[in-house]
Amino acid sequence: MTTATVSIEELRALIAGVLEIEPEEVTDQAHFTEELDIDSLLMLEISTRVETSYGVPENTVVVSGARNLSQLHALLLSKLVGETAAGPVIRPRPLSDPAVRLFLFHHAGGSHLLYRGWAEHFPKDWELCLLEAPGRGQLHALPLIDDCDRLVDYFHTAIEPLLDRPFGFFGHSMGAAIAYQLTLRLHHDQDPLPAWLGVSAYGALRSEAGTEGRPHLMSDDELRSWLRNVGGSTPQLLDNDTVWRQFAPVFRNDFTLLESWTPPHGPEPLPVPLSVFGGRHDKLTSEEYLLFWQVFTTHFRGLESYEGDHFYLMNHQQPLAAAITAAMRAAAA
Repeated sequence: MTTATVSIEELRALIAGVLEIEPEEVTDQAHFTEELDIDSLLMLEISTRVETSYGVPENTVVVSGARNLSQLHALLLSKLVGETAAGPVIRPRPLSDPAVRLFLFHHAGGSHLLYRGWAEHFPKDWELCLLEAPGRGQLHALPLIDDCDRLVDYFHTAIEPLLDRPFGFFGHSMGAAIAYQLTLRLHHDQDPLPAWLGVSAYGALRSEAGTEGRPHLMSDDELRSWLRNVGGSTPQLLDNDTVWRQFAPVFRNDFTLLESWTPPHGPEPLPVPLSVFGGRHDKLTSEEYLLFWQVFTTHFRGLESYEGDHFYLMNHQQPLAAAITAAMRAAAA
């Protein structure tokens, strides 16, 4: 069975069949034991059926600790991707025993290539881990994920074995939302927390949903024009019809994800130092919206602004890496 056919609806139907209930009762976030009353014998039956259907190793589901349908779906995607040469975690400079790991989350419509060349600007004993969302790059055969919680589940499963030493998160644009939500998930699950969280070019007050409209609902011509105005996308992508047809679904998927996710109102501040970064001429957000991130943390480390637009970071790799390194070290002090 190919990974492209691993759908959450198939898993929903499979579990409902074992439990002899309607599929709609198996919601994405319903806790297996607390809400669906799945005991150890039923879990073993579900595990066996999943393993048979998807060809994953015996007891994969039982030992994974997956607590709901969304986590199980993310687990399967991660396991099946792991059987190929590609995976969601790209380590440009792998280390056997790194002092620190820094996880980098890319923007909407993008890939890990946003951070190409960054490793050389960080300490030699740091390992950079570039996260790749499904449906792009080497993961192009995997189905796109247009829901923030499901993408968080997917990344959580992928990086969990790598959280065995001090680590930090940095996310740009959509990546900032994912990095924050994953930190929140780790906090709620009482898992290891990042020593530091960096959010870039994404306003906590959702300025992206303002007068510019909703990008995922725009026509192709409107969306291409909007992307040209924002900056960061190459002319080869926007001007070549063949290339655009390949990438348009990725953009629409990711903008759908952003539209469906709203930061919590009156959030419980995370016990994680948080720094904010942005471009001074960013048309999608402003200093006011960026500074609102301070209510999401008990340790706000301020805003650093750079010359440039929404993709300012492409021209400031070295100073940005120095700022991230300093922030991480200050957080660990």
